[in-house]
Amino acid sequence: MRLISGRTIAQGENLENKMSEEYFNAVAVCEMNEGDMERVGVSHDENVKVKTKYGEVVVKAKKGKGYPEGIAFIPMGPWANAVVSADTKGAGMPYFKDLYAEIEKTGEEVLRITDLMRKYKAEA
Repeated sequence: MRLISGRTIAQGENLENKMSEEYFNAVAVCEMNEGDMERVGVSHDENVKVKTKYGEVVVKAKKGKGYPEGIAFIPMGPWANAVVSADTKGAGMPYFKDLYAEIEKTGEEVLRITDLMRKYKAEA
């Protein structure tokens, strides 16, 4: 699938409280259309592992509205950062669009922000 990221209203509303349950629920997700969810074999709110050549992350699958087939969306934030390149090519912002991603159902848990940051630090 092709992975994109961007800002969302729910993500923006919770920027000041990134440790909150609201932020976690708004950002640790991967939205796909219903057909893609069926192909992945996942239902709404089940965990999926998203892998790109830059990394992998576990997030909740969400049924997105209006996404064309083959497009998955993760809101900007620490979970999206786990699967994008750290090379900003001098722009100061990672490239969040049109990344090839493999998405699969998983029994792994979605890491909370503190655990996700510990994982980043350990891998650095």
